[in-house]
Order: sequence, then C-alpha cells, then structure tokens
Amino acid sequence: MGHGLVLKHGPRLDVEYFMQSLMTPKLKAYFAQHRHASPVLAVDVDVIEQNYETLKNGMPQATIFYAVKANPVAPVLERLSKLGSSFDAASVNEIEYCLNAGAKPSEISFGNTIKKAVDIKRAFALGINIFAFDSIRELEKLAQFAPGSKVYCRILTENIGADWPLSRKFGCEIDMAVELMVKAQEWGLIAHGISFHVGSQQTDPNQWDIAIERTAMVFSDLKARNIQLKMVNLGGGFPARYREEVPEFMEFSRAIQASLTKHFGNDIPDLMIEPGRSIAATAGVIETEVVLVSEKRLDADRRWVFLDVGMFGGLAETMDEAIKYAFRTEKDDEPSGPVAIAGPTCDGMDILYEKTPYEMPLSLTDGDRVWVDATGAYTATYSAVNFNGFDPLKVHCI
Repeated sequence: MGHGLVLKHGPRLDVEYFMQSLMTPKLKAYFAQHRHASPVLAVDVDVIEQNYETLKNGMPQATIFYAVKANPVAPVLERLSKLGSSFDAASVNEIEYCLNAGAKPSEISFGNTIKKAVDIKRAFALGINIFAFDSIRELEKLAQFAPGSKVYCRILTENIGADWPLSRKFGCEIDMAVELMVKAQEWGLIAHGISFHVGSQQTDPNQWDIAIERTAMVFSDLKARNIQLKMVNLGGGFPARYREEVPEFMEFSRAIQASLTKHFGNDIPDLMIEPGRSIAATAGVIETEVVLVSEKRLDADRRWVFLDVGMFGGLAETMDEAIKYAFRTEKDDEPSGPVAIAGPTCDGMDILYEKTPYEMPLSLTDGDRVWVDATGAYTATYSAVNFNGFDPLKVHCI
C-alpha cells in the first residue's frame, strides 16, 4: 500500500480501490480533491454520453427517450439534449426540466399513464403531443385536454428476470388495449402505438420476445379493424452493472431485433426505447461515511455497519434487497468479515442488506469513508426531503 492519492483533508484513497471500482479518472480526482459533508453523489457526465452512445450505436433503428426520472439534474439533461436524445417524462415538472435543458416539445413523451387533467392540459399547452395511457378514463382526459394528440397504450407484461419488477400497476390486457385504441381513433386522437415494460434491471434478453409477441397481436387485431399503428415502445429495463456482471447491450439488441423480425416480418414499426438506469447508473458514485459499527450480542457472528446514507437518503432500491450495490472502502486490502448494512434514520425499515451476504473490513470504524458504485440512477430522486431532519442527497456533476 505504498502508493496512494493524497487528500487535502482526510486519509488517502488507495489505487487498488480505484482499480476495483467503477470510478472514472474524473471521479477519482474529484473525491481526492474534495471532502464534502457526506453523503454526496458525484456524476461524471462524460459517462452519461458514453452510455447513451452505446445504446444509440447498439440499436440505431430505435429513438432513445431517456427516462428523466432516473436522474433529472440539468447537466445530465443538457448533455443528452445536445446529443440528440428525446425524453420520457413522468410529470409536468420533468417536461419543463427537459425544455429548460434545450429539448423541443416534439422530443418529449408524457409517458406516465396516471395524470391529472390539469397536467395533461398544461403539457399540451407546452407543445407535448404524444401521451401514454392504459385505461378508458385516462383516454377520456386525453381526448378532452390534448385533442388530436398521438397516444400509445401500455399493455401488461410479466417481469420475470427483473430485479426491480414493475408489473400490475401499469398496463392493461391486450383485448382491452385493442378496444381502447379503437376508442382513441373514434375520439379524434391518433392511435399511434403500443408500449410495455419488462421490468427494471432486466437481465434476461429473451423477456422482450414475450411482450413483442403480445404487441404484434394488438397490431394485427387493429389492422383487421382498419387501424394501422405506427410505433412500438420497447420500454426500458436494460441493466447496469452493480455487484455482478450483466449481459452486454448488444445481446439485448440482437434478441429484440430477432423477436421483431419473427413477429412483424418485414413490416417492423417505428421503435422507441426508454433507458434510464443503463444511461445514468454507472455515471455516479455516492461517497458516504460510517456512523457506527456495532454488534447485537456478545457472541455476534457479524457486525452492523450504519452509514450516513440509507433507504430514505437515496438507496430506496435496496427495498427487499432488490438492487445490490457494490461498496468500497479505504481498507479493502485488510481482513474482512460479515456485515449487515443499514442507514442512519430512526426507522426499522432503513436496513439496506441483512440477508444478502456482504463483507467489510474488520478495522472499519466510524468516520471511515465508503463509496457506493453505480449510484447515478434512482438515488437522488428517491431521497427524502426532510425525513428525520436529514438533508436530501446532494448531487455534483463533473
């Protein structure tokens, strides 16, 4: 351990740690030169661009609609807008974030199927003309407050293979989707397409085939009723690397292309994809601090490590230990032992990992710094505003 980066404040950061982690040179330099009050999320916007280009090059036939909810900070949206990305927005606020970042209204889809009438009206006034829905009442609101707009219906799909499933809350059965699209046409809307989502952090490329097959059935049924849909929204779900390796994006692209050819032949519709995690996750690292290391009994076989970031501070996707983040410390070359990992709040739910096996250095103590890899997506946006009086997660883009 003779070679390390010297910090202005605090202990050095080991080169070995950086070699093992997902940190980029910019992030390494940032954490070496700055000692913010933790926790803090640092995002390397160049990685945002690299990940976007990977998806664009891997599936050039699809239009990328970045899922704004993954990480909506201005530097991220501005970089993506300059690259030509479109955007999937879940609220009027997210629409306005995109417009402020330079996006055109025609490049924004209002992809939430659950919208207030006032928000539909506001979005339409801002120039948004493509909307998602999955129910008759939502369709009625769109016909009234966004007349003449393009609409796409979200269908139900299974989320087998996804670490963060999304099934049941969104989407409708395919027979209902057919009837809803007929109504859309009757009510003066443009019956544009079908969408689905196979679940977030989906690691099985074959899951898209099931949804594409169901989508093709809807296309066929509507064609028989003289309605020609134009678009398939393949959703997001493309995974990011956390503790374990995941398939390369090209595996998903090849599986999707094969499925489209199988079910649509030579008449493949226009394609949308809505990546969020796969663009933003690996661009960010959270720096946190150990608050306490303790045992629960005299003969404890593991320690409890309490960090100053937890489920309510941005790591909400650890719920049910679904997303398994990788943790790094300054002492990773020292002997380690089993730990449970928890956040700092006075809430019994604020436990990150108790069942999943994790180890941390035996010498770890309060005040030591810990880095959480691949936390650029779905962290700051999940951070509570004032739970237990803790500040929300700070974000610094570099």
